[in-house]
Amino acid sequence: MPTNVNDKIRKLRPAQRKKIEIRAAQLIAEEMTLRELRRARKLTQTRMAKTLGISQDSVSRLEKRSNLLLSTLRKTIEAMGGNLSLIAEFPDRQPVVLSGITGDENDS
Repeated sequence: MPTNVNDKIRKLRPAQRKKIEIRAAQLIAEEMTLRELRRARKLTQTRMAKTLGISQDSVSRLEKRSNLLLSTLRKTIEAMGGNLSLIAEFPDRQPVVLSGITGDENDS
């Protein structure tokens, strides 16, 4: 008989369930689309459009794109109140924060 994950979770102690729920929320929060991020920041496409100086329809198209210029992504993140950082990850070393490629004047 196949194992149902919900049955397994129901058999856990409440503390174990809570720990799993917290970690699941963390994992979900680590990966978001631009649309999900905008919504999580409680911003509308109209407000984003005003901040970016583009139309609401352009914001909608931007959120659906899978390939963006770094400068476009940076401007979009900044319009949400954030800053864009790029991190290169390798199996044999600690992550490296890349500088000088996001268009920031402070990058060296």
